[in-house]
Amino acid sequence: MIEIEYIVKDHHGAERLRTQDKKAADAFDRMLDNAERLAQLLRAEGIGQELSETGMDELTFYLVRNASTVERILKGKAIEVQANPLWTESESL
Repeated sequence: MIEIEYIVKDHHGAERLRTQDKKAADAFDRMLDNAERLAQLLRAEGIGQELSETGMDELTFYLVRNASTVERILKGKAIEVQANPLWTESESL
């Protein structure tokens, strides 16, 4: 039996996800890429300079992971407050 495993690494080379689901690996990789682009934008604008690199990574990954909620807020729409947090320690960088 052949098993294929996909490993997604962040821009530091650290393993972030290990899965056998190619779609999940691709989606997670896109999230990491988008978070890096967002971090580049924020740094270029001088925003979050007091954050460590890890702090910036956590912030931008959180924003990307919760993009639909962030988009609703930016459009001035109300959001539902969830009992479960959008971010858990197991998802941290």
